[in-house]
Amino acid sequence: MTERRFGIEDAAAWIRVPGRDDDKYSRGVLGVVTGSDRFPGAAVLGVEGAARTGVGMIRYLGPSRPADLVLRRRPEVVTEDGRVQAWLIGSGMPPEREDDERAALVARLRQGLPTVLDAGALDLLPEATGPVVAVPHLGELVAVLRTAGVAADREAIRAEPERWAVRAAAETGATVLLKGATTFVADAGGLRHAVEAGTPWLATAGSGDVLGGVLGALLAAHADRLREEPGVLADLAAAAAALHGEAGRVAAERGPVQALDVADALRPVVRRLLGPA
Repeated sequence: MTERRFGIEDAAAWIRVPGRDDDKYSRGVLGVVTGSDRFPGAAVLGVEGAARTGVGMIRYLGPSRPADLVLRRRPEVVTEDGRVQAWLIGSGMPPEREDDERAALVARLRQGLPTVLDAGALDLLPEATGPVVAVPHLGELVAVLRTAGVAADREAIRAEPERWAVRAAAETGATVLLKGATTFVADAGGLRHAVEAGTPWLATAGSGDVLGGVLGALLAAHADRLREEPGVLADLAAAAAALHGEAGRVAAERGPVQALDVADALRPVVRRLLGPA
């Protein structure tokens, strides 16, 4: 399968517009297990990214301190366990965890639901039974490959990111979104998409957490289609990267960018892509 450039116009087709018969459940429910006492802001940023992309409900099921911060920012978020259509797991979570914490994460990964795996949960990739998008940066891809028994270093990946994204997808069976100035999306078919970042200002702490939320929202919104057409997972991953990049570009028009600025810019980006109301 041949890679192609994926732009913001392509992403527009993956924004799910609610219809008259939709409710919060049919629009997609995203379960979020992110953040930690060490990195609580990751939870806020991921939830913001998901909320501004368009999803019916967000269930935040992470630690209590991040949960408090999420609710201060987004009181509509539900913190009670229940039905979800997709998961976002790992942003802002350290890889060290207690046995019971690991067991709880593994139980979610074995539900067979579409899942975004990021940061501190990438080591759990072999436990997932459903369609998964792994979203590492260069350093994290080293660890993903190591888990799969493949030796690579950061500089080798920097020199040939597309090659290593393809290798990681082949070794793990996951769709891999390798973040960078150009984001590469690969799956079992090879390199699927390349997405140019909207601006170098996106190289800022927490930007990837927002991207995870955008992607989680898209997976939840298209969970039914994913069951019928698993191959669209790579398209959804590229759409998330394109939306994130365009939000970064829009945010940069007002000056230096922080991650929350990117999340805030998603709403006008989505509105513009949808055209007249």
